[in-house]
Amino acid sequence: MDRLSLRQQVGQLTISSFPGSRPPPYIRRRLRAGETAGVILFSFNAGPPAQWQRLTRALQRNAHRGALVMVDQEGGDVRTVGWAGPVAAQPLQGSPATVRRGARTAAQQLRRAGVNVNLAPVADVPAGASAALRSRVFAGDAAGIAERTRAAVEGIWAARLAATVKHFPGLGRAVVNTDDGAATIGGDLRRDLVPFRAALRADVPLVMLSHAVYPALDERRIASQSPRIVTGLLRERLGFDGVVVTDSIEAQAVLDRSGVAVAAERSLRAGADLILMTGSASWNEVHPRLLALARRSASFRERVRRSAARVLELKRRLGLRLP
Repeated sequence: MDRLSLRQQVGQLTISSFPGSRPPPYIRRRLRAGETAGVILFSFNAGPPAQWQRLTRALQRNAHRGALVMVDQEGGDVRTVGWAGPVAAQPLQGSPATVRRGARTAAQQLRRAGVNVNLAPVADVPAGASAALRSRVFAGDAAGIAERTRAAVEGIWAARLAATVKHFPGLGRAVVNTDDGAATIGGDLRRDLVPFRAALRADVPLVMLSHAVYPALDERRIASQSPRIVTGLLRERLGFDGVVVTDSIEAQAVLDRSGVAVAAERSLRAGADLILMTGSASWNEVHPRLLALARRSASFRERVRRSAARVLELKRRLGLRLP
């Protein structure tokens, strides 16, 4: 950590994105300078296996073999890498044993594509036919979903890929996807937390935050910007010390409240480690703001240092070269 400049430490808290099938100059420069932790890729970035391999090799070459390369590979229609599994959507993936085997096979395919982080599985517990994410969650009650969530995490880790459990503290009762608008989830969250507890027991390396509001925990802030939820609940009560990543900060539920730079600051102050940016221009707003804050404030610099250390530990566990 002492070898990293403050600019690089801030960079390690960002995940970048870009259009096209080749890394543009600004991504190559950012990776070479250690000013982003890695990238999230989408189906428009690559198609056949050979194209995926060319792209991810180019990314790692510029990052000195140290980039996090993320995709959304839940199963069914939510598969960034179209030729990799799981072919079935999460509700149809079967028993925990079948989920584990399928997750491992899919993770092996993703590794061949050059991916090292899967932003899956979805650990949300749905409630009724109106649940916005009902087609993306595992089958069963909270206990059954917890078993399958743990199985997916274990299967992904078995192939030396990092799993990400989402959307903490649970988005299953939302009737609106936060990508599209604001969502509020009332009532007790004990049932919602059951699969997340199971994932933490399975040593899941990343937890993704929801952008919904949970009045029982914080009446004003969305989860991804709530110290009570991120630090109080996830870190202190549940004891998670891995990497906490936001859902996309370009989600409408975020943009309804602020721009991306303010959102990133709020999430870091709440206790998040990685800011996921699905808009290719967002880094140009987020990184300068966070760097300026870190230069002015000793407490914010320490906040940056702690999160950067967690990100570097994740990279070490994945066998990546550290900056």
